[in-house]
Amino acid sequence: MLYLVPTPIGNLKDITLRALELLKEVDLILAEDTRNTSHLLNHYGIVKPLTPYHQHNEHKVLQHLVNQLLEGKKIALVTDAGTPGISDPAFLLVRECVKTGVRVECLPGATAFVPALVNSGIPANRFVFEGFLPVKKGRQSLLKKLAEEERTIILYESPLRLVKTLQELILYFGAERPCSVSRELTKMFEENKRGTLQEVAQYFNEKAVKGEIVIILQGKE
Repeated sequence: MLYLVPTPIGNLKDITLRALELLKEVDLILAEDTRNTSHLLNHYGIVKPLTPYHQHNEHKVLQHLVNQLLEGKKIALVTDAGTPGISDPAFLLVRECVKTGVRVECLPGATAFVPALVNSGIPANRFVFEGFLPVKKGRQSLLKKLAEEERTIILYESPLRLVKTLQELILYFGAERPCSVSRELTKMFEENKRGTLQEVAQYFNEKAVKGEIVIILQGKE
């Protein structure tokens, strides 16, 4: 059995009782960064073998992990924050498990874009999740396409690229497009800045930005 276990995106209390019970029961925990996961496990007094599983080694260790699962081991996959597979490694292992008949179960839990979307004040009944935009190849063509999207658009971005991305969005979407930028969700310094793209870009251009970023954009009317 492979378990996909969501972990807190900030506040360590945002983990389910079921997730904690399962992490205590499995034979092995796959972690995007074992240091981050160790912090979570130590907080809850959980002692289990940890092994790295991330975008740089997932192809290399894939077959070995599948073999362990086929031998009957119970393995949990976690990422640094949120639900595995949402802009984080998981897809390759899940796909291989499905092919080979290994049972896969995903627990419900934290995902950064859900609270950012719900508290944005922008329609949440229909939306498209794009995750991180391409850094170079295909970026402009995707932005042109998204500018015509009628559904609410969800993007992830790093603090270092936030202002540049907001400026690009103004270019393709227009300065008056409603948006919301959320950062440090569930943490002490959580911030949700709402307004037009122009207003939000100006706000973040005048301050230092830290933490993971979620951008919510209203669709084209």
